[in-house]
Amino acid sequence: MKIIGGPASQALSSRVARELNLEPTVCDFTRFPDGELYTRILDEDVDEVTIIQSIITDSDFVALLQLIDACEDSPVINVVIPYMGYARQDRKFKTGEPISARAIARTINADRVFTVNVHKTSVLDYFNADAFDLDASQLIGYHIRSMGLKDALLVSPDAGAMEFVERTAKEIGYDCDYLEKTRISGDTVTIKTKSIDVQGRDIVLLDDMIATGGTMVESIKLLKGQGAKDVYLACVHPVLARNAVMRLYNAGVRDIISTDTIEKTQSCISVAPLIAATIKGL
Repeated sequence: MKIIGGPASQALSSRVARELNLEPTVCDFTRFPDGELYTRILDEDVDEVTIIQSIITDSDFVALLQLIDACEDSPVINVVIPYMGYARQDRKFKTGEPISARAIARTINADRVFTVNVHKTSVLDYFNADAFDLDASQLIGYHIRSMGLKDALLVSPDAGAMEFVERTAKEIGYDCDYLEKTRISGDTVTIKTKSIDVQGRDIVLLDDMIATGGTMVESIKLLKGQGAKDVYLACVHPVLARNAVMRLYNAGVRDIISTDTIEKTQSCISVAPLIAATIKGL
């Protein structure tokens, strides 16, 4: 087995290789003068391969396709996409739109594909390969438990993410709840936890992804205003676009915790054990 990391997942792929007592395969990623991406795997041996590459940018997607093509002589090709960009475009919202998640998935020529907490699991049906979604909720739960928080409560920013929050809370025996909007009048809306008082408690706002942070900013202010002790954010995928980090800290967040599906400063939880255990079980 060879572990091949794309340019967006260099640290994660190296951690997966270490979990499996393997050396990560070294690749070269440069650009031609016209801006085109050049990719080369610096190992000529043909073997079963696992390519690990998040799709954060369009360039990351091209690099993934190049790595798959470079491994065409391998007997088995596994592809791990820890963060799958375009997954939220999983259906047509307006006439004339593509289903971008389907367009991406159809190009992946592999024997097996793995994602990590993909935004909609229905996306897996678009792949022309056996496709599986891995769940990082247990890893996030264990990390939260190690933080030594005071009477901690896990909170979903809405009912939609509650299933993920419940799985995380169940692993560590913590309470969980979600934020509920109530319309008071035409232009007045209140947001509060559904049933649990946050007064004096450490709160972990938890979601699969934090993109611009807009919803989280309002949620942090709300929870602080209701007497929460400290408010933390935790997520699988730290997109954190534009000025999201500054806005979140300005709103009063204590810390931002995430996995390394996207390799950021906030990525203090590695999904490498999850991926390695899955590969080992093939």
